[in-house]
Amino acid sequence: MKRREFVGGLAAATGLAGCAKPQADCAAQGGESVQTFAWSCVTSWPPKFPGLGMAVENLAERIERASAGRLKIKIYGGGELVPAFEVFDAVSRGAVEMGHGASYYHRGKVDAAQFFTAMPFGLNRAELEGWLYYGGGLELWRELYEPFNLMPFPCGNTGVQMGGWFNKEINSIDDLKGLKMRIPGMGGEVLRRAGGTPVILPGAEIFTSLQTGAIDATEWVGPYNDVTIGLHKAAKYYYYPGWQEPGPGLECIINRTAWDSLPADLQAIVEITCQSITTDMAAEYTNGNAIALQQLLNNPSIEVRAFPEQVIRHLKEITTEVVAELMARDPAAAKIGKAYYEYLERAEVNSRISEQAYFHTRKN
Repeated sequence: MKRREFVGGLAAATGLAGCAKPQADCAAQGGESVQTFAWSCVTSWPPKFPGLGMAVENLAERIERASAGRLKIKIYGGGELVPAFEVFDAVSRGAVEMGHGASYYHRGKVDAAQFFTAMPFGLNRAELEGWLYYGGGLELWRELYEPFNLMPFPCGNTGVQMGGWFNKEINSIDDLKGLKMRIPGMGGEVLRRAGGTPVILPGAEIFTSLQTGAIDATEWVGPYNDVTIGLHKAAKYYYYPGWQEPGPGLECIINRTAWDSLPADLQAIVEITCQSITTDMAAEYTNGNAIALQQLLNNPSIEVRAFPEQVIRHLKEITTEVVAELMARDPAAAKIGKAYYEYLERAEVNSRISEQAYFHTRKN
């Protein structure tokens, strides 16, 4: 026993003496994990696309720096490893560890997921973040994705988007009939019931489809991104507001098995960095949209217009019907929708007498 105590003491003393080294080395000697991880992340965006695509590039770079290289993530743009709209499935089955996209792309697979990106005439960016982080929304989101072996995180928001680019004027609800428009999520279903034909296209295919007449109109994001892919060269009329996407949030989804393999400190780094990307993206789009919109307003070949009031009223009426039907047929959507709209009702009162009133005061 005395011999073992002596040997143990000698080993401890040797270890302490050896810690006249960088702190990370001492931690390793102390038995803490220094395991490294190499992940792959697929996205729904064109590679390194401004805003959307670069957000996930920044996410990977910041996680690697914050973790001192212990977690490295390789990013693949939409179509590079898996098609843009198959991110959910690839991460769910463990083909890759991480994905970045928008939850409303899973419509038809997980209909209730649409609430976590955007609902027509729903929560704006600030309200959505309030619901997710402090109003119970994130817990509902994780509960919804649990059967798919996924861990979701809010990771980006563009703010209110534009209504889209059209190759003809929209003066009445009749002008929506027969309109073939690229528009995803719940907004697409609303357009269909208004007489149009919704089309789902990844970002990389939008310009060519609009330019060649394969579609008559498209919504994408807003001035910052729309100018980047040249939509102003393919259509003349640019309508607002983005009734279909008042504050769309993006998602980082992680395979649950991969997530559970991370030590607690790396999990914290991922979670905090996702939230920082959300803040950073909002700032980027506020700045980029202001600059790009002014360019469009100065372009004599472009007409920036507001949707007629009767068109907005009609779309809102249809939205109410579509949401009610979704909640009636899908128990998950009923539970999440109830929480979503209860939060919207509370948030709207505050938004009306704070930001909306302030904007009106500043304008006048």
